[in-house]
Amino acid sequence: IYLAALLGNGLIITAVACDHRLHTPMYFFLLNLSRLDLGSISTTLPKSMASSLWDTRAISYPGCAAQLFLLVFFISADLYLLTVMTYDRYIAICKPLHYGTLLGNRACVLMAAAAWGSGFLYALLHTANTSCIPLCQGNALDQFFCEIPQVLKLSCSDSDLREVGLLILSCFLAFVNFVVSYVQIFRAVLRIPSEQGRHKAFSTCLPHLAMVSLYVRTGVFAYLKPPSISSPFLDVVVSFLYTVVPPAVDPLTYSMRNKEIRDAL
Repeated sequence: IYLAALLGNGLIITAVACDHRLHTPMYFFLLNLSRLDLGSISTTLPKSMASSLWDTRAISYPGCAAQLFLLVFFISADLYLLTVMTYDRYIAICKPLHYGTLLGNRACVLMAAAAWGSGFLYALLHTANTSCIPLCQGNALDQFFCEIPQVLKLSCSDSDLREVGLLILSCFLAFVNFVVSYVQIFRAVLRIPSEQGRHKAFSTCLPHLAMVSLYVRTGVFAYLKPPSISSPFLDVVVSFLYTVVPPAVDPLTYSMRNKEIRDAL
């Protein structure tokens, strides 16, 4: 899976960087998404594979904090970038005549930088808050990497409620933004007179919508599921779905239905 993610995202990065026909806002954001996907999956799987190879499950406290920070950074920046890509699809479908004006080179760079910067600040906030929580339930995590829900299980204070509240607020704001954007997009698509035009518009949105849906559903379930239904096996499966599957599947999702990407490859 890791090699497939490296190969798929590496090919997309190479294709977009080398083919001048793909130097458009949509593919610029896709290039950044592939970079984030590579960072995300490289934060968890190499350490897990090394632990399996050397038959060790230990990780230092600084190493755990670094892994937690990088994972939150890449995944949150991924979601921020998917939000930006929602805006890109909205402009392309709802305001096609203003696409070049509203999404010029400067605007695209600023939006991508905002996604990366927001992910960094968000990860810094979560890592600092989680690091301040006192632990009194041992030091064993039922997971193949360090993640916030597993660290919170070891907490013995009420300070972890701040972390949960911050996660709930973040998920709610992201969900509202995606819903509002796609309501506007679908309304615009349904007003397209030709069936072929509607099909083409929907086909450009489906890969993005599939990735957003996978991230949001698995991420919300992993971080906000009630303790009564939690189990070590379920935790591992859900975490695998939101940390490993999207980076490996993204290249296939965006390239299978995309003639420009296939031609460039």
